[in-house]
Amino acid sequence: MTTRSPRDRDVFALWGKLVANHRFLVLGIVAVAMLSLGGYAWGFEDRLSAGGLDDPNSESARAAVMAADAFGPNHAVDVVVLYTAPDGKTVDDPDVSAPVIDSLNGLTHRFPNEIAGVNGTYWSAVNTIKGSSAMAATKDKTRAIAAIALKGEDGTELARDYATVKDAFAIPGIEVHVGGLQPVSSALTDTISADTHRMELLAIPAVAVLLFFIFGGVVAAALPLMMGVLTILGANGVVRSITNITEVNSFVAPVVSMIGLGLAIDYALFIVSRFREEVAAGYDTPAAVRRSVMTAGRTVLFSATMIVASLGGMLLFPQGFLKSIAYGAIATVTLAALTAVTILPAMLAILGPWVDALGIKRFRRTDSAHDVEQGFWGRSTTWVMRHPREITAVLVLGLLMLIVPVRNIAFGGFSEKYLPPDNTTRVAQQQIDTYFPLRKSDPIELLIVAGDSTEVGPLIEQASHAPGLLSAGFEVPTRSQSQPNIYRTQAYLIDSTDYDKTIDYLRALPVPDDMTVLVGGVPTIQHDAIAALLNRLPLMILLVLAVTTLLMFLTFGSLVLPIKAAFMSVLGLGSTLGILTWIFTEGHGATLLNFTPQPIQANILFLIIAIVYGLSTDYEVFLLSRMVEARARGATTEEAIRSGTAHTGRIITAAALILLVVTGAFAFSDLVLMQYIAYGMIAALLIDATVLRMLLVPATMKLLGDRVWWAPAWMKRIQRRIGLSEPVLRDEPDHLRRTEFADARS
Repeated sequence: MTTRSPRDRDVFALWGKLVANHRFLVLGIVAVAMLSLGGYAWGFEDRLSAGGLDDPNSESARAAVMAADAFGPNHAVDVVVLYTAPDGKTVDDPDVSAPVIDSLNGLTHRFPNEIAGVNGTYWSAVNTIKGSSAMAATKDKTRAIAAIALKGEDGTELARDYATVKDAFAIPGIEVHVGGLQPVSSALTDTISADTHRMELLAIPAVAVLLFFIFGGVVAAALPLMMGVLTILGANGVVRSITNITEVNSFVAPVVSMIGLGLAIDYALFIVSRFREEVAAGYDTPAAVRRSVMTAGRTVLFSATMIVASLGGMLLFPQGFLKSIAYGAIATVTLAALTAVTILPAMLAILGPWVDALGIKRFRRTDSAHDVEQGFWGRSTTWVMRHPREITAVLVLGLLMLIVPVRNIAFGGFSEKYLPPDNTTRVAQQQIDTYFPLRKSDPIELLIVAGDSTEVGPLIEQASHAPGLLSAGFEVPTRSQSQPNIYRTQAYLIDSTDYDKTIDYLRALPVPDDMTVLVGGVPTIQHDAIAALLNRLPLMILLVLAVTTLLMFLTFGSLVLPIKAAFMSVLGLGSTLGILTWIFTEGHGATLLNFTPQPIQANILFLIIAIVYGLSTDYEVFLLSRMVEARARGATTEEAIRSGTAHTGRIITAAALILLVVTGAFAFSDLVLMQYIAYGMIAALLIDATVLRMLLVPATMKLLGDRVWWAPAWMKRIQRRIGLSEPVLRDEPDHLRRTEFADARS
C-alpha cells in the first residue's frame, strides 16, 4: 500500500483551494490568455507549408543544397500544364495554339510577383526561359505541355504563389489539366484544410449531444466543450508563433483540432465527473473542488505528461514534418491539461451544485460508490476475474492475429496517389506522366563534382544501366556556370514508387578518387527519409518506454504495473497497425473508401504510432489511478481492481466515444492520409477502451494478484521520497459537507 507525502498532498490540495477561493481571477486570467492566443492565430493556415518531409542530414538533402548553390533553385516542374486539343484538331491548329500562346505569354504580366516565367513548352512563339521543344507535344500533336516556374524560394512561398495563380490556366474551348509539384501539394493541403473544417462542423454538435446524455444537463455538457474550444484556440496561437521560427507543415492543423477537442473534452469529462461524485457524497463546493483537483486533476496532469513524453519521441527524428507536428501536439496536450486544472475548477467553484442545471434528472443521477461497484462495470469485472486465464488467452490470441498483417507493411512518401482516383489534380499528373514520361515531376538526379570533365561521360553511361530506369537513361549533363566543376543530370523511373534498387545501384558505383557523386531527386529524398525514420525508431521506442515506465513507477509505486501497461499498449498499437496494413496496403475496402492501395506514408504512420501509444497510456493511467487510490484506502487487490474498473468504466467508454466522434469525422476525408489517422484512431480506441482496459487489464491483474504492486524495497523508498503517490482520500469532517447533507445525517 502506498501513502502520500504531506508535501505532495499539500501541492494539489493548496492548488484546489487556491482556485476555489480565487475562482474569478483564475478564470479571467487563463481565459483571456487563451482567447488572446486564438486571436493571434487568425489566418495561421496561410503560414503553413507542405515541406519538412526530408532528412536534412541525408545525401539527397546535401545534393539538393549543392544543386541550388550551383544551378539556382529548381523550378522546372513547379507547375506543368497539359493542353488537349478538341476532337479532330491538333495543338498546331491556329484556333488552339493562338489562345494557348496568348495565355502563356500573359502570365508574367498578370502575375509579376508570383510567376517567374515559362520554363519550356512546345510552341516557339512563347517567351520561355529554356526554349521550346518538339518533345513537349505527343507524336499525334493532340496534346502538349508547358512548364511554369514560380518565384517562391521555399515551400511556404511557393504554396502562396500557386494559391494566387491556380485559376489562371483555364482556356475556353480547350481541355486544360494542371499538374506538377505545387498543384499536387496544394491539393493535399486544401483537402486537409477542408477536413479540419468538416471535423469542426460535424464533430462539435455531435459531441455536444453526447455530452448532454452523458451528464444529463446542458451546463455540465457545456463545460468540456468550452475547454475543447479554448484549447484549440490557444494551441493554434502557439503554432502561429512557431511559424515565426521554423517551417510548419499543414498537417499540424487537423492534429491540433483533433487532439485539442478530443483530449480537452476527455480531461474535462474526468474532472467534472469527479466533482459531481464528490458533491453527491455530500461535500460542499470548495471541498469538492479541492478533492477533485487532488485526484482527477492530478491524474490529468500526469496523463498529459505521459502523452507529451510519447509525442516527444517524434523530436528524435530529423524530419521537420514530425518536429513541427510534435511541437503543435505537445502544445495542445499541455494547454488541454492547463485548462482542465485552472479554468474548469474555477468554473465548477462558481457553479457549485448548479453544474447539474438545465438537465434531465433521469440522466444526471450520480450513484453512490456502492451502487457504482454493484453496477454493470462492477459486475462485468467480477465475471472477468472469475475466468482470468480463459479471457487472457482468448484476447491475447485475437490481438496477435490482428497483428499478423503487419508483416506486409510498406512505407511510402507523399505523392498524388494519396488523393482519390478521380481527383482532378491526380488525373492531371497521371496523364502528364503517361504522355510525357520524360517530364515527370520526380526524376532521380546525379550531382557530380569532377576536376576532370572526361571522367563524367563514362560515369553517366554506367549509371544509365541502373535497374528501374526508363530506357533513355540519364540525360546529357548540365554544367554549372558559377561552379564549372559541378555537373547535374537526371533520369526517370519506370515506376516512381520502386526506387530502392536503383538508388542502391547508383550509390555503389565505383567513383574515381578525384570525383564526388551525390544521388538526389524526389525518389531519393523519400528513400533517405524513410531510412532515417526506421533507423531511429528503436531509439524512440526505448526512450518512450523508459520515460513512461519511470513516470508510472514514480506515481503508482509498482514496477509490475508499468511493464504490464507497456505490454498492453504494444498489443493495442500492433493490432492497430495490423488493421491499417490490412486496409490500406493490402487494399481491403479500397473501392468503398475510394483510395488506391499503396505503401503507407511513413511520416503519418509514425505520427499515428505516437498518438495511439499516448492515448493508450492515457486510459491506462485513469484506470490504474482509481485502482491504486482504492488500494491506498485499504482495499484488497481484487477489490481495488473491481473498484477502479467500475468507477472508470463508464467514463473511459464515454471518453473513447467522444474521441471516436471527433476522429471519425476524418473518415469521410478525400485524402487517404487523413483516413489513416481516422481509421487508425477508431481501431485503437475500440480495442483500447473495451478489449484492453475493461477486459484484459482486470484479467491479467487478477492473475498477477498481489504481485502486481511489487517493486524492490530500494525503489519503493525512492518513490516515497519523491512523493508522487496516489492520495489517500479519507472521509472529511462534517463541516466540509453541504448543510443539507449534514442535516440528513443527523
